[in-house]
Amino acid sequence: MTAHILTIGDEILIGQIIDSNSAWMAEQLNLQGIRVTKIVSISDTAEAIREGLDDAFKKTDLVLMTGGLGPTKDDITKKTLAEYYGVEMSFHEESFERLSGMFARWGRETTPAHREQCFMPDNAKILTNKAGTAPGMWFANERKVAVSMPGVPYEMKYLMEHEVLPLIAETFPGKPISHRTILTIGEGESRIARRIQDIEENLPDHIKLAYLPNLGQVRLRLSATGDNLIELEKELEAQIALIEARIPEFVFGYEKDTIEKVMGELLLENKKTVGTAESCTGGLVAHRITSIPGSSAYYEGSVVAYSYALKEKLLNVDPAVLENHGAVSEETVKAMLKGLLENLGVDIGIAISGIAGPGGGTPEKPVGTIWIAVGDKNKANTLKLQLGKSRSNNIKYTATKALDMVRRFLLENA
Repeated sequence: MTAHILTIGDEILIGQIIDSNSAWMAEQLNLQGIRVTKIVSISDTAEAIREGLDDAFKKTDLVLMTGGLGPTKDDITKKTLAEYYGVEMSFHEESFERLSGMFARWGRETTPAHREQCFMPDNAKILTNKAGTAPGMWFANERKVAVSMPGVPYEMKYLMEHEVLPLIAETFPGKPISHRTILTIGEGESRIARRIQDIEENLPDHIKLAYLPNLGQVRLRLSATGDNLIELEKELEAQIALIEARIPEFVFGYEKDTIEKVMGELLLENKKTVGTAESCTGGLVAHRITSIPGSSAYYEGSVVAYSYALKEKLLNVDPAVLENHGAVSEETVKAMLKGLLENLGVDIGIAISGIAGPGGGTPEKPVGTIWIAVGDKNKANTLKLQLGKSRSNNIKYTATKALDMVRRFLLENA
């Protein structure tokens, strides 16, 4: 079973917003055994919507649409769909009552535009949207289905989870599909692929392996299709065990784990606290640590010391170290780590100093030269990075690397 996704909105086509809806929808459909074969963004015009539907229905029986269902005049999706199916628009009292009740709870009154929003195509099955004002619509015609939903992400997700996916499962029953994802860090996809080449080559035909790289990380996604979901999951677990045994030093988690979450769990398990002394990353490492609920159990605080003066004042870095070796050096990050451990009293510290770019480099220390130190009062591990010229990528990659260094330090010194 296949599906197409149409996202309606000039704001997507001009780059004003990013279409995150399609990626989420495709993931959910895939979990239900439906493969998305095309994703198209189209403009807010009746012609574009009609052409998008015609093209989609030539190749698939299921089309999911988002956008153009609001109360303003530029939201034309409903009217266009009524014209496309050759039906009239009728007032949907139930939707208006729900909308009016919602506005009353907010202490507001509905407008004529909101009333107009409750006129629906006569052939549409109305999908109740408890997360917002615009209902979804389900159109079925000779085994071909079109679904129209609001473009607001949290409204679309509510409708997908509570209305659309159950209806799809009922209308288009398919073979079970199962996915498992191995999360790796510290090695590129080509080197990992070489390490597990024979495992990949011997996968059964109904199991596929995909490599999904990101800054400093690679996700290995195994997908299996068959008739028995329990058996599929057993097969995937066996393949995961083979892969993990081949590259154990790179595997840090599964599915939607993050390196900051895994690191935090290890800190809790070992009853350790952590803090950061950051220069070129500007507090990003601290931000990622504190993005995890419950991080206050192991995170104490941070010092962002960009200048020489603050490195000396807040982290007790000897001026001679800075003068003789510079801020971007192994000696300086080790001194920053020592001062952090002393002043914050944390068990494990992270110290970072570097040239994120795009300017500031020298022949001896080009842009992308970054030093990291991770350790405790007894031991410090250091790492020199030689990255590229993208400031954003350099900062993000360094933060990921630093978090992984804490993970490895904990595993090595548990």
